[in-house]
Amino acid sequence: MPKLGFIGAGPVGTTFAVRLSEQGYAVAAVADIARASAQRLAERVPGCRACAENQAVLEAAEIVFITTADDFIAPVCAGLAWRPDHTAVHCSGASTVQTLEAARQQGARVGSIHPCQSFSDIEQAVANLPGSTFGIEAEEPVRSTLTAMAQALKGDIVYLSSEDKVLYHAAAAIACNYVTTLLKLATGLWQNFGKQPADAVKAYLPLLRGTLNNMATVGFPGCLTGPIARGDAATIRRHLAALEKCAPDLLALYKALGRFTVPIGQEKGSLPADKAAEIMQLLAD
Repeated sequence: MPKLGFIGAGPVGTTFAVRLSEQGYAVAAVADIARASAQRLAERVPGCRACAENQAVLEAAEIVFITTADDFIAPVCAGLAWRPDHTAVHCSGASTVQTLEAARQQGARVGSIHPCQSFSDIEQAVANLPGSTFGIEAEEPVRSTLTAMAQALKGDIVYLSSEDKVLYHAAAAIACNYVTTLLKLATGLWQNFGKQPADAVKAYLPLLRGTLNNMATVGFPGCLTGPIARGDAATIRRHLAALEKCAPDLLALYKALGRFTVPIGQEKGSLPADKAAEIMQLLAD
């Protein structure tokens, strides 16, 4: 089994190194612009050493993960002396394998594997990674190598082309990042009736878990609930009035999301055509 190396010891690099090491992969070396971060990763992974220079990782490993921030992948790659027996890998969702062109031009193989997962905290990321879906962009034999890694992590796999990557990542941002934004806005509304956002978070976590469970078990469109799914135009009118009074800056967002929700209610079969038309009129710009 080839030895692995990591350039970049943040949440993504550390999580991959820890979890792949647990599955029997030999993680030989790590480097990071912050030496303390590299040392922390090395201390968690048996047999791994922290290197002062990025090039030293290439001397110790055959498969080298560049797990820096996206903007630094290409310049870091270009600053290294690659060999034909090397494989350069990045874990960016939006960047394509062209970011590793400098390695390819020197004869190395290239590929990318992106975990469709949230990496806000290292410990939580390590816990979350197994079972994630991994987006893989690579030609053989790198595709098979990365597939085996994803399978070792008990993950699902989606194969992507360079043309797919940005839209794939934009969709993930909507599904993950913008849910965070929506919840931040929703919890903030509780201050209008004298409660703290923390109270709202406590109230909404079971609701969110229930919603996710419904998505997993019932699927779309059956998982949709709420006033649009019921065709409850009167409640939507009251929502609009309350937002106009207390949070007018959220009106446009509420209406836009509602307009995208109406077709789901119709597909579910619980929203009659006349009620759909009435609600769309309420939600018009």
